[in-house]
Amino acid sequence: MSRTLPPGWYPDPDAPLLERRWDGTAWTDHRRAPEAPGPPRADGRAAVRARAVALTACGTVLVAAIVSGALALARGDGDDVVADTAPTVASPTPTTVPPAPAPAPSRLDDELDGISLPLPDGWVPSPYVTPDHVVMTTDGGRVFTRTLPAGPGTTPAALARRDVPQAADTSYGGIRSHRVVRSEHVAVAGRTGYLVRWRVKTAQGTGGYVQSLALTPDRGGPPGAVVVRFAFDAGPDGPPLADMDRITGGIRPMDR
Repeated sequence: MSRTLPPGWYPDPDAPLLERRWDGTAWTDHRRAPEAPGPPRADGRAAVRARAVALTACGTVLVAAIVSGALALARGDGDDVVADTAPTVASPTPTTVPPAPAPAPSRLDDELDGISLPLPDGWVPSPYVTPDHVVMTTDGGRVFTRTLPAGPGTTPAALARRDVPQAADTSYGGIRSHRVVRSEHVAVAGRTGYLVRWRVKTAQGTGGYVQSLALTPDRGGPPGAVVVRFAFDAGPDGPPLADMDRITGGIRPMDR
């Protein structure tokens, strides 16, 4: 407000329908309703001129307030002013990455019999243990381990030949005929052993291959001999016969 405005009552810049007292320096808290027009006084020209100056000053204050408000909006000033900023882009929801599956085991330990067997591709440990100690399976293939009593003078060859007919009947049943494919001494897991392999034909189906591998007792292990049974379905539904050789040749003693 210009300091040249003389003291007096002027339109209130905050309430245009009222008049407010200007003391020559600042607005006071005194307000009133505008006076009704009266007869012109001697100083009427001066009063008109003063009122014009007041209206001009009020207009200047109003314009300044509008400009200040616009600048405040642009800067984001004030407690109740929202800054004109760029729209906020929501952060994308992070994608939960599932943990990598644990690597499949490459070997299977038979703690009861003290041997460790390799797991070829496609073979998995059995989720349960039966009285025959099933240790691994695949489509059309099964491997069992058993501990058989071995009296004095009992050889692995005698154990394998005695066990293979039972293994064939347990795995397939209804056997019409069999043919010996292999019958030989082997050294497996640091022990002397013997294996007998049959090709069996059944009344129904394609039959399969059955093998009994007998090993001498391990020192510090069970008192009986270990027999590993193999049963592979023949034809395209069974595993490759080479897996039987891989498992047999890959048996190792297990660290106790």
